[in-house]
Amino acid sequence: MTDPTLEPQPGHVREEVTVPAHVPMVALLGQRDEVLRAVEEGFPGLDVHVRGNRIALSGPKGDVDLAQRLIDELTQIASSAQPLTADAVERAITILTAATMERPAEVLTMNILSSRGRTIRPKTLGQKQYVEAIDANTVVFGIGPAGTGKTYLAMAKAVQALQAKQVNRIVLTRPAVEAGERLGFLPGSLNDKIDPYLRPLYDALHDMLDPESIPRLMAAGTIEVAPLAYMRGRTLNDAFIILDEAQNTSAEQMKMFLTRLGFGSTIVVTGDVTQVDLPDGTRSGLHVVQEILDEIDDVAFCRLSSKDVVRHRLVADIIDAYGRYDEGLRRSELHRRSAHSQEGRR
Repeated sequence: MTDPTLEPQPGHVREEVTVPAHVPMVALLGQRDEVLRAVEEGFPGLDVHVRGNRIALSGPKGDVDLAQRLIDELTQIASSAQPLTADAVERAITILTAATMERPAEVLTMNILSSRGRTIRPKTLGQKQYVEAIDANTVVFGIGPAGTGKTYLAMAKAVQALQAKQVNRIVLTRPAVEAGERLGFLPGSLNDKIDPYLRPLYDALHDMLDPESIPRLMAAGTIEVAPLAYMRGRTLNDAFIILDEAQNTSAEQMKMFLTRLGFGSTIVVTGDVTQVDLPDGTRSGLHVVQEILDEIDDVAFCRLSSKDVVRHRLVADIIDAYGRYDEGLRRSELHRRSAHSQEGRR
């Protein structure tokens, strides 16, 4: 931080932002100035100085303009009584620098569900667009890597719809195929074998509902958690239906599931097309369905990326690194086939 009375360097500008009196500076700057430090780290070329409710910015004009917009957005978030964190600053900067008209304050204050002292909301632009697609369409596909919130946000929308009496029940399902394992090799009864595949769905429910109410809701059939095979032959009316880990469905299973759709229902299908655990030679139903339904009205495909990861920041780096590795393998295979084809024509 520098003294705001100093003249800016040649080519630099100096601007001052006045924070409204109704926004406490401690809320805007964060505990122990955590938010202020995140702003400084996001704009290393700027000098930032705080005096009272005024924030002086000095540096290259482009950075100063963007930092002004950022502080305005953070002020809007702080005025909504939502706690600000360094993570929120990073996400706000990402949104501001994206080619979009969306405002960070609109993205980061969009509440879906409040439960057990916490509020579930989208944290990235892609997540907000995904949530809006669920509101606007009957069938939505959330496709993206681990940690992008595709299943968790769908679960929150399901609970929200149930509490608002928009649906009468929630149906959660997964194919019982994962990581090369098969049910026959697992110990215990059929329910014991199935339970590990459904456990992530139970865990999400416990985040969103009073744990004591979940057994009662399940006993009444208001919430159903079951393997995909249990969906065959049914029509699901007035329900919010989620198919998770959909990359592990075959094309036939995907068709079977989608045709369970009844009146007054919403379907959300989630999966990661880079994590297919089906036997060799079996094409993922999540791959196929994108080719078949891409032009159908009232069906939306939301593609999330490493930018939408809300886990540890290393997760996004790992996903990108694997993506580069897979692309390298694909190019090597194409080069090998091309060379083999040319050799065969000689």
